[in-house]
Order: sequence, then C-alpha cells, then structure tokens
Amino acid sequence: MSCSSKEEETYIPVPYVLEIPVLFQDKLIAPIIPTNNPLTEEGVALGKKLFFDKILSGNETQSCATCHDPAASFTNNERFSKGIDGRFGTRNSMPLFNLAWNFEELFGWDGKEFSLEKQALEPVSNPIEMHADWKTVVKKLENHATYPFLFQQAFGSSKIDSELVTKAIAQFERTLISGNSKFDQYLRGEKTLTPKEQNGFTIFMDEAKGDCFHCHGSNNNPLWTDHKFHNNGLDLEFKDLGLGAITGDPSDNGKFKSPSIRNLAFTAPYMHDGRFTTLEEVINHYSEGLKPSSTIDPLMKKVAQGGVQLTPEEKTDLKAFLLTLSDSDFINNPAFKE
Repeated sequence: MSCSSKEEETYIPVPYVLEIPVLFQDKLIAPIIPTNNPLTEEGVALGKKLFFDKILSGNETQSCATCHDPAASFTNNERFSKGIDGRFGTRNSMPLFNLAWNFEELFGWDGKEFSLEKQALEPVSNPIEMHADWKTVVKKLENHATYPFLFQQAFGSSKIDSELVTKAIAQFERTLISGNSKFDQYLRGEKTLTPKEQNGFTIFMDEAKGDCFHCHGSNNNPLWTDHKFHNNGLDLEFKDLGLGAITGDPSDNGKFKSPSIRNLAFTAPYMHDGRFTTLEEVINHYSEGLKPSSTIDPLMKKVAQGGVQLTPEEKTDLKAFLLTLSDSDFINNPAFKE
C-alpha cells in the first residue's frame, strides 16, 4: 500500500438542481442564487437537518420548524409564535415557499433582513424566539457526532460558524417550491375551474371589483405577490410601524410586505399580526373595512367608501378562487419534511 498524501483529497459537493415548475420557467426569470452560496446536494441536506433540529435553540426544545411547519405551508397557524421561554412575539410567522424568486431580496414583514442567509441569523439569538447564544450553538454542533462531517462535505470545512449554519438553512429554504395548485393545473390545461372559481378570478382581476392583482399577482405572475411593501388600510394609527421602523421614513409607517396568496387554505391566521382568522374576514376588510391614514397605499382607491363593496355572492366567489391557489402537493412533499 502506498503512503497517504499529506493533503486530504478535497471533496467536491454535488450541484443541486431545482425542480422549477413549467409556469415559473415561462413567466419568471431564473431563481436568485447567491454566487457565494450555490445550491448543492450536501448543503441542502445539511440545511434541512438543521432546520428541523432543536439543537439550535437555547434549551433544545424548538427548531426552525416549530414556527415554520411544513404541514402549514411553513407557518404555524398561531397568531403569534411563542419562544422557548413562553414569550410571544408581535408578528405572525410568515409561510416559506418560492423564496428563490424574492427579487427584492428583502425578507420579513418589515424587510429588515437582506438575504435569506441574514434572515436566518436573528431567530436563533432573539430572546423571544429560540434564545440561544451562537457561540454555544456552534460549540454543540462542533461536538456533535455527525455535524462536523456534514459541514466538511457541504462546505469543505469541519470548522463550523454561524455563517455556514445560515448558508445551509438558506439552501434548504430555496428548494421550497410551490407550483402545483389547482389554478396552476388550470393554467397548464389540466383542470377546469368551477363557474364560481372562474368568477372569483374575474373579480380578483377587475379594477372595478376586487382590484387585488396589483399587490398579489395574476395568472402572469405565479408568485402571487409583488414582494413590495404597502399600507393596506388596517389601522388609523400604528402601534407597529412596519417598514417605517426600518427606514426611519415616516412615509413608510404602517407598510408591510405583501405576502403570497398561495396556500391560503393552510396558512391562517392572516396579516402581519394575524388579526384575521378566516379568509372571510380578510375579504370583508378589503370590501368594507379599510381605514384611512396618512400613508394609505394609493392602490386602496376606494378607501373613502370603506373598500370595494363586494356583494355576498362576489365574496363567496372570490374566496373560491383564492382557495384554488392552495398546493396540497407542497405541504405533503416528503423532501420538505423531517
């Protein structure tokens, strides 16, 4: 036998190929993948393991998946999430999917985090969330039976730090693609809509009726969000300044990111503070519950009338359409479960 080389052979991770839905390929630009964090089979697998591992929390009782449950389209169906010490936040947990197409690259309800990698940093150390110390977390990972090897395979180094942890988690999150709802299948010519669902889509797209598409996309935008920040008439005055607290610009007060309306069947409650428990309440808000304020979005054109004033039948039809955007295959995908 020959002597071993003093330098270990470098392992080259296997590139991960995203399964991009046909409609996304036709209507969207390529996913945004940072050059310093390319997707690899090993990186995604490591990120998935970390996402579901309670080792990241201070007392090892919670994981990322505690607040971002695959069965709930990666939210948790609570108005506010509870941290390891029993304290509650003031924001609803955002669902996670199609994050590789966040062209604004601003994450969170208020856009405070630039990039998925940076977004994953704070929840671990936040005292009302996972309430851990990153140095302690890193030490636990370095002393773990398998993590040093997994980091070596994914990043070429068994030396672990918070940057590599969040890079791995971000890789996994970028694979969470939802693109096979009933409406997607309708657009691909595989299914038909009921008359109520079709009328609901017409209402959604009609500027004189629902007027929803400006913020929440259309059949030409399979993300079903504009990824921008809007004051959608929830309050006369603001306890939570939203984007304004980040920019310091009073004209941004009360503005929050438009969430995707995919998977609404799984993601209640709704809005940044989870104030609406049902889709009926959401629709009623836009129909007759708008509240004027100094930063109300110009797209809320009928705020003086309280909203778009839908009839009961129109509300029912609009809800029927919205539910066609829910993707059962996504929440049941074994690749996204522990």
